[in-house]
Amino acid sequence: MSLCENPSHIFEPDPLQCGQAVLAMLTGKTVDEIIDLCGTERETTLKDMIRVLELCGIEYGNQRRQAEKKTDLPKIALLSLETPKCWHWSLYFEGRFFDPEYGLLEDFPPSNRRYYWEIKRPED
Repeated sequence: MSLCENPSHIFEPDPLQCGQAVLAMLTGKTVDEIIDLCGTERETTLKDMIRVLELCGIEYGNQRRQAEKKTDLPKIALLSLETPKCWHWSLYFEGRFFDPEYGLLEDFPPSNRRYYWEIKRPED
């Protein structure tokens, strides 16, 4: 199991499954497979997200960083966004935002505060 080289966008099957959809896009697995790995079909915590990254052998930066603009992001990042409704997981992958609620975007989904964890490729 490893990082997907060319992710496909996945909409969250349920409003509480943004984390599972992000991990499915990042790994190339299905949302159901991710639910089995993280152990929840409801909201995912950072601990849940990290557990799946580790189970899939995906390296990540263990420090949360704040992003104001797109140029602040590394090539691949797991995003935690404070949206008008709630906290929300999203994926940034090589210049595009793969958001499980809003779709493929060229800039951040609507959000007030933006944090990220870098996702590392094996060759980085």
